[in-house]
Amino acid sequence: MIPRARHLVAAALSSALLMLPAFTGISNALAETATSTATSAAAAPSHVYTVPLAKTVDDVKKVAEYWRPEKLKKADSYSPATPGSQAAPTSSAAAAAGPTHRAAGAIKRPATTANDLQGALAARSTPARTMGKVYFRFGAKEYWCSASAVSARNRSVVATAGHCAFDARQTKAPEYWIFVPNPGVNGEAPDGIYVGASVSMHEDWPGKGDYDYDYAFVTVHRGFTWVSKNGGYVMADVGRLQDNIGGQGLELNKRPSTYTVASFGYPAGAQPDGTRPYDGRTLQMCPIGPTRWTVAPSRGLQKGVLLQPCAFSPGASGGPWLTGYDKNRGLGKLTGVNSLTWNTDAKGGYDAVSSPYFDTATGDVYRDAAGRSTPGSVT
Repeated sequence: MIPRARHLVAAALSSALLMLPAFTGISNALAETATSTATSAAAAPSHVYTVPLAKTVDDVKKVAEYWRPEKLKKADSYSPATPGSQAAPTSSAAAAAGPTHRAAGAIKRPATTANDLQGALAARSTPARTMGKVYFRFGAKEYWCSASAVSARNRSVVATAGHCAFDARQTKAPEYWIFVPNPGVNGEAPDGIYVGASVSMHEDWPGKGDYDYDYAFVTVHRGFTWVSKNGGYVMADVGRLQDNIGGQGLELNKRPSTYTVASFGYPAGAQPDGTRPYDGRTLQMCPIGPTRWTVAPSRGLQKGVLLQPCAFSPGASGGPWLTGYDKNRGLGKLTGVNSLTWNTDAKGGYDAVSSPYFDTATGDVYRDAAGRSTPGSVT
C-alpha cells in the first residue's frame, strides 16, 4: 500500500469533466476524426497533434459574442479546472534517474540544454505582462486555468497545461477558448481578449492522457477589446498578443536539480483541509525553489519535475515555470507549466506542484504553434 503521506492530489489540473473512467489510449472517435479535425504545419513531426479551435473571423466573432462584458464580469465564479485525486509515490529509483525511465513507446530525447529563444518585451510597454487566465467551456459548464504568452515567430502563442486546452478523456477540444492577460477582478481585459485559433500538443496527451505531455501551445488570433458604442458594445482590434504584452523565452532539456524556478498562477480551489487561502483574482508566485524528478505512474507521469514548497490549488493549472526570472523586465525562460499539485505529507495543505519535463519534443510542439498564421483582422 502506498503511504498516505505520498498521496498526490491532482488538484490544479483538468476540468471536472475529466473525472471519467481510466485512460484507455486513443479512442476510435479520435482516430476517425483525426484527419478531418487536426491541422498540421508544414513538415510538423509526427508526434505533434494539432486541433483547430476558431478557424475564421466569423468563428472569432462567435466566440467573442459568447464572452461579452456582462459574462466576463462573472468569470471568477466559474470553476477552476480540477479532476479529483490520485495516489502516487513522490520518490523512487525512476524518479531519481529521470527521463531515461520512460513509459513504453515514449520518445527518447537528448538530455542537452537548448535555448530556443529569449523572452521579448511588448512593443508598446515595459515590463512584459505575459500572464493571465484562459476561459473555456466543456458541455454546459465554464472553466478557467492559468497561462502565459511565449515569444514566437507569429507573435501569437500561449502556453498552458494540456488539460486546459483538450479533454483527453472525451477526446475533444473545448469550446469558446480565450486568453485574457492580466484580467481585472471585475472581468476587465486591459490588454485585450485573444481567441484560440488552434491547439498544438504532443500526440500522447490527446491519445493517452499521458501527464508526461500535459502541456499545450495555443496559437491565438489578434486581440480585441469591447468598446462602448450607442448603448452597446462593439469589438475593436488591438493587434497581436506579443506586441501588446511581450512573451516569455523557452528553455528545453534543462535537467532538474540543476536549476531553480519561479512558478506563477491564479489558484482558487480549496486546500485538502477545506480552506481557501486564494481567491483566483490575483496572480500568485510560489517562492523560487529547487527542482527534482518525480513520478506518478497512475497518471502516466514517468519524467515529472517537482517544485517544493508550493501551496498552489486548483486554478493554477497551466501557469508558467520560469527560470532566470527578472521581475523588473517581467521575463524569464519557460521551462514548464503547472500540471499536478501534491500533498506529500498528507496534512492540511498542498505543498508541491509538478510540471511535465520540457524536452526536444516540447520544442517541436511549440514550433508548430509558432509557425501558424491567423487572419489579419478580427473585426
